[in-house]
Amino acid sequence: MRPLSRRRFLAGATAAATASLAPTRAAAQKSGGTLRFVAQADLKILDPVWTTAYITRNHSYLVYDTLFGTDEKLQVRPQMVDKHSVSKDGMKYTLTLRDGLKWHDGQPVVAEDCAESLKRWMKKDRFGRLLAAHTTKVAPVDRKTLTLELGERFGPVLEALGKPSSNVPFMMPARVAATSADEQIKAIVGSGPFKFSKDEWQPGNQVVYVRNADYVPRGEAASGSAGGKKVLLDKVIWRYMPDHATAAAALAAGEVDWWEIPPIDFIPKIEQNPALASFLPDPLGTQGWLRPNHLHPPFNNKKARQALVYMMNQETYLQAAIGVAKYYRPCHSVFACQGPYASKVGAEGLAKQNLERARQLVKESGYDGRPVTVVHVTDIALLNGAALVTRELLTFIGFNVDLKAMDWSTNLAVRAKKEPPDKGGWNILHTWWMAADVMHPAVHFGVSGAGPGAWFGWPEIPQLEKLITEFVRATEPTRRKQLADEVQRIALDEVAYVPWGEYVLPTAFRKNVTGILKFIAPLFWNVSIA
Repeated sequence: MRPLSRRRFLAGATAAATASLAPTRAAAQKSGGTLRFVAQADLKILDPVWTTAYITRNHSYLVYDTLFGTDEKLQVRPQMVDKHSVSKDGMKYTLTLRDGLKWHDGQPVVAEDCAESLKRWMKKDRFGRLLAAHTTKVAPVDRKTLTLELGERFGPVLEALGKPSSNVPFMMPARVAATSADEQIKAIVGSGPFKFSKDEWQPGNQVVYVRNADYVPRGEAASGSAGGKKVLLDKVIWRYMPDHATAAAALAAGEVDWWEIPPIDFIPKIEQNPALASFLPDPLGTQGWLRPNHLHPPFNNKKARQALVYMMNQETYLQAAIGVAKYYRPCHSVFACQGPYASKVGAEGLAKQNLERARQLVKESGYDGRPVTVVHVTDIALLNGAALVTRELLTFIGFNVDLKAMDWSTNLAVRAKKEPPDKGGWNILHTWWMAADVMHPAVHFGVSGAGPGAWFGWPEIPQLEKLITEFVRATEPTRRKQLADEVQRIALDEVAYVPWGEYVLPTAFRKNVTGILKFIAPLFWNVSIA
């Protein structure tokens, strides 16, 4: 089979990723004004616990606050917390809230709110569930103080509470946090630096946020989601522009100020425009995923799943999805290749494509020819490219492929369906996770084997759950690395998912926008517009 060219698959579609110099901070930032932002997708889901979608996480960073933040060096620092202490035996954490915290409805933030928010988050998030399994009690002591008491030792407590990406432990009023984690919240009441303007929300078009005049920032300099969240804008308007040419023209014309993820094909023209600049907010990069559904044929069969590993050629996927070699890198590890747990253990099949072996595995699996439903996200260029490559490779190794086209937001609803593909479900989806979300076993949704409690695709692999529990209890770095290696070996052998490489994603903006922070999500405090 000849190499798959990018042009052959994309037919004019574009893909995202680039790097550039960080924007220069203005000597004096100007307050006020409206910033118009082109978001990566249409915002339809507002509950950051109910979904792991980055578009919802990004929305939530404006509206909600966190007990702890994560700075640009991925160090956990107090945010809503004023001070905290740990008992000598390491089994009790006491957190005291800082003064001046208010909900957007004017009510004060109290410890009960935070305790209930943590409990809800612990029921859904991967890291949160691990923490919950080692916790006996999360409860308020008084209006400003809450405690977290462990039943078994758990080393990374603060890392869990300061988790920077999906699902982030955002704080909500207790009455909102009382909503079941399996149901979406209805009231959007945060204590963050911006308020969500529900009356101006137009799904498929725009989302509006206004400055929270009651927000009291910390005194430190802003860094990532930590430090002083000083709001210098009156309003932020998110626009949904699925047509990239339209978004590029709007940025060039000054109709929008910041474009979250411009496709790589547009970067040269952006950089040639003296009014525009680009910036790489997360140099650690992003990992692409191919995720099989373990519930239904053919991928409830291990050999059929293993065929996906042997058909994989990361260079082919990256060429089709990203297109320019300097912006991507093959990575045959389930953990971020620039992180401390990067590994080659068990990755021999992933590292070298073997299509004949893949075809043989399809036959041995007993595949009966039924259509394999592949979710095809069309409004995010890199996922469009990945899906087209998958269709070609699946067809070549003997599967009958049904490519289902949809936008990203529709995909978020479809991927949650456990029904068979012929009743609205799916067999394969494509997504991406930032390095912070695949850095180690405790945060990595892809290596969970919790069955119904696992991320969409629902693999049931008890060995993985046992190893990951050992990982969070281990204190020696050498032992943690050994456990992570074994997690990778089993995850690839059982094919929890198939990584298709790493890449970096750019952001682009007009040069009158200053103060954009390095972080895994777009942040709107510290930003000003001239």
